[in-house]
Amino acid sequence: MSASIHEKVSVVGAGTMGNGIAQVFAMNGSAVALIDLDADALARGIATIEKNLARVVKKGGLSEEDAAASLARITTGDSLSLAADCGLVVEAVVEKSEVKGAVFSELDELCAPGAILASNTSSISITEIAANTKRPDKVIGMHFMNPVPVMKLVEVIRGKETSDETTALVVSCSEEIGKIPVEVNDSPGFVSNRVLMPMINEAAHCLSEGVSSPEGVDAVMKIGMAHPMGPLTLADLIGLDVCVDILEVLRAGLGDDKYAPSPALIERVKAGHLGRKSGKGFYDYE
Repeated sequence: MSASIHEKVSVVGAGTMGNGIAQVFAMNGSAVALIDLDADALARGIATIEKNLARVVKKGGLSEEDAAASLARITTGDSLSLAADCGLVVEAVVEKSEVKGAVFSELDELCAPGAILASNTSSISITEIAANTKRPDKVIGMHFMNPVPVMKLVEVIRGKETSDETTALVVSCSEEIGKIPVEVNDSPGFVSNRVLMPMINEAAHCLSEGVSSPEGVDAVMKIGMAHPMGPLTLADLIGLDVCVDILEVLRAGLGDDKYAPSPALIERVKAGHLGRKSGKGFYDYE
């Protein structure tokens, strides 16, 4: 039964996370509908998938035929109606509760009663998201890590009413697409961002207070703590706006000002320096 939920999958949002999720499902045999209101975002998403598949082929991880077949499994469009006949829908839109709520409300009306609605949210309550539907037992968190095709972890987050069956199906599905699922309960930031974001924020405070340069802060964590990349480099990869959004969710949800975003994050986001995706963040990528 678990295979059936990802025989046909829809991914809502074609950004960094969405196109990565679509790629992984397509590489594992799923027919994927990738949905985004922005035609340019869809074009960029497909271009990214093509580039990523070509990289895998070059490294010998995939034949050219399999890469072409994977790409051919992905269809694109701007209407949520494309998700109507999917067994699993994964939402990967902007990290704003009201936006996700609106998407889930519409998906609930469009999708078959048995379809599982999953959110790739990195911090927002699954219980809160599920309240926008009439199927809270079939709403769950599937928090993939960035970059999705490379990183193995999927945080599987149960809302207050998520059923055992839904959880078991999503855990099994995650394993079948080559990921390692870890079940966590619904709490602001879950495990990943509740631990990660304060570290990134503290690294940004070190920068604000002149403790060290971005290179210095990152080098200490890479060399001294054996992290694969420093926290400021990682923040640029995630997107500084996303980091601020998650910190604000943590601050509001846990009622603690220790999660207030650092001035070094706030000032860059206000300037539009969001990290890799904008060409500049803590580092210059232009």
